[in-house]
This record gives sequence, C-alpha cells and structure tokens, in this order.
Amino acid sequence: MDANNTTPRRGQTGPVEKQTGIRHLFAAASYSLGGAKRLIGEAAFRHELIAFAVVIVAFVIAGATFFQYVAMAILFLLMMAFEAINTAIEEIVDRVSPEISEMGKNAKDLGSFACLCLIVANAVYAGYVVVFVGFFG
Repeated sequence: MDANNTTPRRGQTGPVEKQTGIRHLFAAASYSLGGAKRLIGEAAFRHELIAFAVVIVAFVIAGATFFQYVAMAILFLLMMAFEAINTAIEEIVDRVSPEISEMGKNAKDLGSFACLCLIVANAVYAGYVVVFVGFFG
C-alpha cells in the first residue's frame, strides 16, 4: 500500500509465512543472496571489492602469512556487513522520510561514518602488513 493505504504495492502484501526446519535455512540463504545482489548495486561496495582484490595481490607480493590473510578477510567481511547496514539505513530513511530532514541526514551520516571507520581499519591493517612484512620482514 502507499502512504494512504490505497494502492497495493508490487509483490506480496500479506503477512510473510514463516518457514521452519530446512526450509527456513533455504529461505534465509535466499534473503542473504538478495541482499548481496542489492549490495553489488552500490558503487561504494564495488570500490571496496576492487580495493580488497588489490590488497590481496599486495599481500601475495609482500609474502603475508596465513593469519594475516585471515585477519584481512575478517576485516573485509565486517566492512561488507557495515556497508549492508548502511545501505539498509539509507533505504529505510528514503522510504520513511522522502523529504530532506535533519534526522534523516544524521542517520545517513552516522551509517556512512561507521563505514568510513571500517575502511580506515582495513587500510591501516593492509598498509601495516604490506609495509612491515613486505619491506622489513
């Protein structure tokens, strides 16, 4: 329904039927896959994927240890999660408050700041591994 509850939206409009057992597992996996597909549509996320690929190549050249690869992968997964949450916040704010509001702006800015913090953490760790392992290791 629209804001006045007069026009049905595309897709399912009734309550979602809860799945149990193995069906729940497959339903959850399909929701996660849908989220990943949505996230690929974000330019910032695609840039982060490219940066991750560059870092992995730099790790190979620097001779990083297995633990360093694992730590980088965990940091990258955290960054993906934060980017997904930030995108969800932006979509909810745009849906609930299409007009520009200070509260909506603050919500989006805070989500963006959380992503920035993870980007900096990824960059600092990657830089540490490449510089100290590659050049001084």
